[in-house]
Amino acid sequence: MSRARADEEEYWHSSKFRAFTFDDEDDELSQLKESKRAVNSLRDIVDDDDDDLERVSWSGEPVGSISWSIKETASSSTSSLESRDSSLQKGSSSYAAFPKQVSSYSLSSLFKGRNRLPSFQSLSDALSDTGVKNYAPELRRPKAEYKDYSSDWSPKDTVRRMQRGKICSLERFRSLQDKLVLLDEAVAGHDGNVITAVLIFLKRTLRREILFRELEVRQVALCHLIHFLKETGEQKLLLDLLRFLDRTEEVALSQYREHLNIQDVEKRREFLKGCIGLPFSAEDTSHIQDHYTLLERQIIIEANDRHLEMAGQSEIFRKYPRKASILNMPLVTTLFYSCFYHYTEAEGTFSSPTNLKKTFKIPDKQYVLTALAARAKLRAWDDVDALFTTKNWLGYTKKKAPIGFHRVVEILQRNNAPVQVLQEYVRLVEDVETRLNLATKYKCHDVVIETYRDLKDRIQLTAYKCKVERGSAEEEKINSVLNNTQIRWKN
Repeated sequence: MSRARADEEEYWHSSKFRAFTFDDEDDELSQLKESKRAVNSLRDIVDDDDDDLERVSWSGEPVGSISWSIKETASSSTSSLESRDSSLQKGSSSYAAFPKQVSSYSLSSLFKGRNRLPSFQSLSDALSDTGVKNYAPELRRPKAEYKDYSSDWSPKDTVRRMQRGKICSLERFRSLQDKLVLLDEAVAGHDGNVITAVLIFLKRTLRREILFRELEVRQVALCHLIHFLKETGEQKLLLDLLRFLDRTEEVALSQYREHLNIQDVEKRREFLKGCIGLPFSAEDTSHIQDHYTLLERQIIIEANDRHLEMAGQSEIFRKYPRKASILNMPLVTTLFYSCFYHYTEAEGTFSSPTNLKKTFKIPDKQYVLTALAARAKLRAWDDVDALFTTKNWLGYTKKKAPIGFHRVVEILQRNNAPVQVLQEYVRLVEDVETRLNLATKYKCHDVVIETYRDLKDRIQLTAYKCKVERGSAEEEKINSVLNNTQIRWKN
């Protein structure tokens, strides 16, 4: 008996748990310490991978769940102490009253802080939920950002922000003085985009008379507005502005520019006829008259040529069909067309090239260039030769080119003229160096040989002999020149 009592005392003294005594303090501090020691002891015996044990709160709800977090936050400290005291006084009988809850938490996760199922929502996830997020205090924005929305900017600051590409509302500038200050600041910033943006705002919010009056003393802004109206095609407002500024010639030019929007040929002709009486300068008036006359001439030529082409009565239209209409073409294009299809017509016809030259006072250089290009394209070398042949008062013929024969050679070569034709015009180039360069470039051997012979340059002629084909007629000609004893070579 004594031995059993001794064993019992040894068990209680050696155990990690103490036996019940009436001397124990039944206060809250001692209970917390006892719970902490129990938890620490369980860490050694519970396996990390033990998922069969679950942890629940005193109310039976899973610890760490959303409902548990909200209840813990909402409950007061007083009620929690009272409920815990009452549960401790009931003893072991109170444990049977707890409802059995199905939890997704293991006992190991109680100590390791792990969730068992993927569907578990942690406390941090719960706080990130929409319903809980409302309890978090909202961070205040910087005062500079609030100032963006309040649009509390001076005209100078507004212009600076617009230069940086930021959106600024100009509606706060309501008085005329504020709007003019804003315009002056935009002009002072030397940014065309900002000036145009401010002008668009003023155009929308000011009467025309006030806007025109203020822009009259601000020439930079005025030029920007005129250019903007021309680009956007606001013709009516542009004409009103030019009339206010008493710029009659610009008003006439703006009206004349409207013919570009008229597609019908007859309507465009009538419109141009009405533009002749507008207050243009003397030089511009002659241009408008020529434009009207040219369009009228083109209408006649187009009608006749379309009839000839459809009837098949003209050989040149059968051989070279027209690729486009002549209507609304420039004067040089019309002249080329006439030189191509109507070169041999009499001067009295509207489609004659000489008639066009006389009517529109085309310079000789322009006429020769255009006619040469047209006849060379047709490979009409006789017409090309006649174009540069002139007679003096004694009846002698002479070739003369107002554009220079070096340009004639280039145009002929561009149109694949034969070597015999090229050599004829290369010989007419006055400058020796230019003549040699063109003759060498286009392989006009006879011209090169003749030029070196006239220069009496034996060395250059001998060197050029290596460039021609051996046994050719050019090589024989070079040998004949080199063996000529009557030539006094300079080297």
